[in-house]
Amino acid sequence: MQLEEKIIKKKAKIGVVGLGYVGLPLAVEYASKGFTTIGIDIDKSKVEKLNRGENYILDVDSEKVKKLVKSGRLSAVSDYSAVDILDVIFICVPTPFNENKEPNISHILDAVENIAKKLRHGQLIILKSTTFPTTTENYVLPILEKTGLRVGKDFFLAFSPERIDPGNKEWNLSNTPVIVGGVTPECARMAEIVIKQISKNVHLVSSPRVAEMAKLLENIFRSVNIALVNELAQLCDRIGNIDIWEVIEAASTKPFGFMPFYPGPGIGGHCILVDPYYLSWFAKAYDFHTNFIELAAETNESMPFYIVNLILRELSYLPKTLKDANILFLGVAFKRNVNDTRLSPAIKIMELLMREGAINIFYNDPYVPEIWVNSKKFESIELNERKLQKFDIVVITTDHSIYDFEFIVRNSKVIIDTRNATKGIENSTAKIVRLGAGMNRNENKN
Repeated sequence: MQLEEKIIKKKAKIGVVGLGYVGLPLAVEYASKGFTTIGIDIDKSKVEKLNRGENYILDVDSEKVKKLVKSGRLSAVSDYSAVDILDVIFICVPTPFNENKEPNISHILDAVENIAKKLRHGQLIILKSTTFPTTTENYVLPILEKTGLRVGKDFFLAFSPERIDPGNKEWNLSNTPVIVGGVTPECARMAEIVIKQISKNVHLVSSPRVAEMAKLLENIFRSVNIALVNELAQLCDRIGNIDIWEVIEAASTKPFGFMPFYPGPGIGGHCILVDPYYLSWFAKAYDFHTNFIELAAETNESMPFYIVNLILRELSYLPKTLKDANILFLGVAFKRNVNDTRLSPAIKIMELLMREGAINIFYNDPYVPEIWVNSKKFESIELNERKLQKFDIVVITTDHSIYDFEFIVRNSKVIIDTRNATKGIENSTAKIVRLGAGMNRNENKN
């Protein structure tokens, strides 16, 4: 049976390398559509949990995982022993940058090297990990062709960027359009066939490098626009009587030519913070410097430092030293209603404060029971009236929907709100300092 026929008849075995925020939802989706799906992850704890039917990603239905594992359609292994029985293999591994902001595609290369050891005729490999243009053709393809097999004839290779948005209830794998670029037209066609089994809206592009660049554009677009409002938020604070949140709300009434973006304590997660540096590094090989893109990334990365300065400023008015102050952070996930702490701005702010001498730092996050900051373990504390009242400053870094912000305001002394979570809440007992709200020192505006 040829690959196309296997896919259409749901006889194809699907493999997913990397069972994180991208890989696990993908594996569950294919298994739920009737495909035998095997996840591959070097993290044995993830593999053991999944094989017990335990879910560890908030966006995935736990009951669905349990049923799929029990039915035998979904399983996981911690090595590449199953590669030769798989027909389609998705690579969904992390692509971080190093301390010098240089791309690290070692996880991709390691996965491909292991796949190549068992590569056989008729298999389809689809890279989904975010990376710089030419990765699929110049790095992945040569490893696979070292086997003697030829792309487009003996095996198929494509790039299809992930578009997972953690916590998004409206857009998911089934209704989000998918971009696909194949190394050859036949590679693109085979990738389109298998992806259409879970997503009907597939957009084919001429090559993997176009798809790779498209993914970077999507996230750099957001990075640049967020940087713009972050800079304007700082300007509004400097001016003292202009609220950036009100400005954005007013500008948003224009029905054309404007799209609202919002300031915050910094950018977290994997893509928006990392992708600009992937492109800027790649561009240097062509003697091209992405000054505009790098400046936006620098602006966003400076926001945790700016929030630290806001905290220090408010402490000086109490007056309190940083060493003596009790500071509570509300939310350490990088965005609302998720448990993802990758590159979280809240954790960065905590790190910076600890380096400056802060001792009494605490946090609450209903989605994140514990974190490590500067090699120190922190556990989420319970929120109640008595505990809130003991803190000199409460910093809202993630505006989870579960928080009762009226209760928080009512029982706090000073609140630094980096997310506009306290909008419309009036309470004379707490002083609210909102990022970009331009509050004058002689005013107590909520």
